[in-house]
Formats: sequence, C-alpha cells, structure tokens
Amino acid sequence: MRVVGVDPGLSRCGVGVVDGPRLRPQALRAGVIRTSPDDPTPRRLARLHDEVRQVIADVRPDAVAVERVFFNANVRTATSVGQAAGIVLLCAEQAGVEVAQYTPTQVKSAVAGTGSADKRQIGFMVRALLRLSEVPRPPDAADALALALCHLQYATDPRTTTGPPAGGVAR
Repeated sequence: MRVVGVDPGLSRCGVGVVDGPRLRPQALRAGVIRTSPDDPTPRRLARLHDEVRQVIADVRPDAVAVERVFFNANVRTATSVGQAAGIVLLCAEQAGVEVAQYTPTQVKSAVAGTGSADKRQIGFMVRALLRLSEVPRPPDAADALALALCHLQYATDPRTTTGPPAGGVAR
C-alpha cells in the first residue's frame, strides 16, 4: 500500500510518501510545500492545490492521510490550516484516492505508542520505523510521514477490523 501523508498548513504543508507493508514500511519522499505569506490567500491555495495534485499524480497512492483540523485559540492559524486541509481533501477526491483523517492523538498513538508523544519522540520514531539515517526536517515533513505510517497501521493491521478510530476514513 502506498500512502501520501499530509500535515496541512498554508505557509508550510508537510508531504510524505510511504510504501507498505505495515511491518516494513519505506519512505519514498518527504518534504514541505511552501507558500509566501506575501501572496494573497487565493494564490497560495492555488499553488498548494497544484503541488498536492502533482504529488498525487506522480506517486499514484492508494490513500491520502490528512491530519484532522482542530480549532485552537489562534483562529487565524486554524482558518489557514483548515483551508489547506480542504485543498488536500479536494485533490484526493478529484484523483479518486481514498482519504483518511486522523487526529494528532491518533497519529502519536499509532507511531509512538502514546497519544502524548512530543515532536522529538515522533521524529525519533519516524526515523526508526522507516530506517532513516536521520530525523526528517523540517518537522512538518516528519509529521507527514507519521500520518502515512498511522494510516498503514490502521489500514493493514488485521487486529483493527473496524478500521481507524473515530474520525478516520472520510469516504
């Protein structure tokens, strides 16, 4: 199974591609799509759309895993992250690719074994699980790989007969 993991953001959108099987995953690609805060929001969203659409077309994934957006105290950040997540969902739907959304706690639990793992622990586990020489940088890229690993865990583990926990598969 090939999964594109996306840590949505308007300034920095982490994108990671992982090939399964669940017990021996391999990272194919990790990076960040950046947009300039000096550009108008519609232009930034269009650039994000073009870039995500191209990644999906290039790697032809079986699924796209996206971090589920939660509102926080910073409404401006929540709005831009929500817009970026919407673009990713649209790109996946247009490509006919399965979409799954996971909360940060679900991703942390699947990758690090605890929902309270910090960024350092997630980076360490991503490096270990994918047998990488170093932790992917920036953290948005590591988070995107963690999302892909989370989906591999839920989608291919025979013990999870009901699929991902609440809020998982969107289709």
